[in-house]
Amino acid sequence: MSEQRSEPELNPLASEKVFTFRSLKPCDLSKCDRRQIKEYFENTYHLDEGLYSAVIRAQDIYKCPDRLRLPLIFYIGHTASLYVNKLLLAGLIKKRVNYTFEALFETGVDEMSWDDTENYRLGGAYKWPDLKDVLEYRKQVHDLVINLIDTATPELPVTVDNPWWSVFMGMEHERIHLETSSVLLRQLPIDMLKRPLNWHYGPKCADTPAGPNEYVYVAEAGVTIGKPENFTSFGWDNEYGSVTQRVPEFEATKYLITNREFLEFVQAGAYSRKYLWTKDGWEWVLFRKAKHPSFWVCSNGCKSGCGSDLLKYSHCNLPADELTSHEPYKYRAIFDVLDMPWDWPVDVNYHEAKAFCTWKGPEYRLPTEAEHHRMRGDEPLSGNVSCDPIFKQDYPANINLRYGSSTPVNLFPPTSSGFYDVYGNVWEWIEDQFNGLPGFKTTYLYNDFSTPCFDGRHTMIMGGSWISTGDEASRFARFSFRRHFFQHLGFRLVRSSKDTPVRLCKAEVFIPGAGVVDNPVTVPQMNPALSLVESTNTQFQYETQEKLIGQLEREYGQPDYGNILGVICEKAAMTLVTQATSALVFGCGAGHSSFLLTTKCGKVIGIDYCGRFVDAAKQLQRGEELEYRKDPHRSARAPLETHTSHVEFKQLTWVPNETQAADFVLFEFLERLDCPMAWLCKLWESIKPEGLLGIITSSTHWSPTNIQNIIGKWFCLKEKTTAGAYTVTWWQLVKHL
Repeated sequence: MSEQRSEPELNPLASEKVFTFRSLKPCDLSKCDRRQIKEYFENTYHLDEGLYSAVIRAQDIYKCPDRLRLPLIFYIGHTASLYVNKLLLAGLIKKRVNYTFEALFETGVDEMSWDDTENYRLGGAYKWPDLKDVLEYRKQVHDLVINLIDTATPELPVTVDNPWWSVFMGMEHERIHLETSSVLLRQLPIDMLKRPLNWHYGPKCADTPAGPNEYVYVAEAGVTIGKPENFTSFGWDNEYGSVTQRVPEFEATKYLITNREFLEFVQAGAYSRKYLWTKDGWEWVLFRKAKHPSFWVCSNGCKSGCGSDLLKYSHCNLPADELTSHEPYKYRAIFDVLDMPWDWPVDVNYHEAKAFCTWKGPEYRLPTEAEHHRMRGDEPLSGNVSCDPIFKQDYPANINLRYGSSTPVNLFPPTSSGFYDVYGNVWEWIEDQFNGLPGFKTTYLYNDFSTPCFDGRHTMIMGGSWISTGDEASRFARFSFRRHFFQHLGFRLVRSSKDTPVRLCKAEVFIPGAGVVDNPVTVPQMNPALSLVESTNTQFQYETQEKLIGQLEREYGQPDYGNILGVICEKAAMTLVTQATSALVFGCGAGHSSFLLTTKCGKVIGIDYCGRFVDAAKQLQRGEELEYRKDPHRSARAPLETHTSHVEFKQLTWVPNETQAADFVLFEFLERLDCPMAWLCKLWESIKPEGLLGIITSSTHWSPTNIQNIIGKWFCLKEKTTAGAYTVTWWQLVKHL
């Protein structure tokens, strides 16, 4: 009797129901009712799950289509976990659904070298939960949110200070991942996918060919960028604030650059001409062995960007006889390989777009954010949401899932300024580096949504794509990516004869173990002195050598600080009765307090957002000596009586759920935070029920009363200790959920 082979388990999402891909308009937060909120939530959840229904086998949900991204299973759980994490932070729910999942699925990857999630979850040995368990978790979160909507009434209008902002944040966050996950599916092997029943690609050609991509003249004028705080739709933090700029006259291509135009660049051998590329761009070409855009398909087995067990996969695996000299490439859509749609916009990363500009000539570049606004021809802002394209009925653009792909660049009419696809089809690369606008403020609900990207290494994208929905398709949307990333993202050319109104981000970003990241200027016809703008992430101000010297002197040279550390160690000795206990230090700086606490407990975790400080702490941990004053000579070293190997230092921009609760928590960087509330509101989960929290301050602003106004619902003040300029307030949990 022959052995029977079991069939691979099917993806439950692929067989449970038929999905539709109709995206609703966002909610007007000045007048939305329960029905509208529920419908928008249900639509958001449905679209996200519908996308993953295209994966045929359950086992392929665990594949890694992009080596710089986590497996697909992560993103299925991630969007659900964010609802819980934010609703809990806002106080709309009182307990978690599944702590393990809400830690595991909390944070994605922006492959900065200090991001340790690559080691934690990208390796093939990591054991992910069963898909059915993750889908059951999604159902539990779904029911939780529906119950909240059914039983609680938001106070209108919902503003950023309203707890219900967290509900809309969850929905808009999930819609962002609808887009980014669609790119991951587009990178997955085609035999792992089946196009959903109601997914419809756009037409290959418009009624008439696109014709020459002519330049359209735009006269000099001023523009004001920024979303008014009283505009009644959800917005991410980076949209708010305001800047007015003078935009010199310029010309730009009326269309996005098409696949047909980019073919000339490819056939000219541009991917082998080093002089056309920036330094980073050429290194990317060599690493990827790139010969054409990533979503073009040939028969040469070109290297893909997949990870884990797909590392050797290539979608350039067509039989040679399927291609001709007239049709040398095919096109990878999300779920299928299509005949090349030559009038669709090309999808490329920033490096490819910039190389194309250089190939065209020294006067060519990408648009700036201000120029993009000039091309739009937007109607004036009004007192209601109707002036935003995403709120309009049947707005003439390829946005909001009108189609399941790009479309010909001339399918929809131009703006009043004469430009096509300024909204939708594919995003546009912008010359400006991502930064907050003047007046930028973040929110405690998602303090690090934008600010880590105000680093000079993230380049702006604008306009949205065919799958941009909700806030992503808004006139106020401002997003960014690293320059080697792929998205449904293209570009158009600009040329001008005057200074470019580009905004570059001035930030000294220090990567532990690597040093300061180089950020070369890649924009011609600009005056860097006029274009460099300080990063609105004020925490980057601490990444300088000068600030490090000041921190070392404070920790290792100031008597007052030494005295307060003595007080802390006495308290720790009373609290940490055995060596099996643990301590957390938030704002560990250069590590002095973390080192001292090892004499009282077996494990200390020191956390700081400042890469330079964390790097210094690790150097001291290795036994090195760091000079902070020459005359008279003074240097820092780890105290001899401490157990430095018991400390783990981490650079983090938030308090992750995976940080285990400790017996003793020390918080010592209130004065260095741009949003202290974001950290303080997470402390109740970072401490064990009988543990002790110490908060060090050196500012009169942070009185016990001001601290209690933020953490009082979780902690009660036990006592206060002062030593010179420093005060420590001691707190214990009164309520632990």
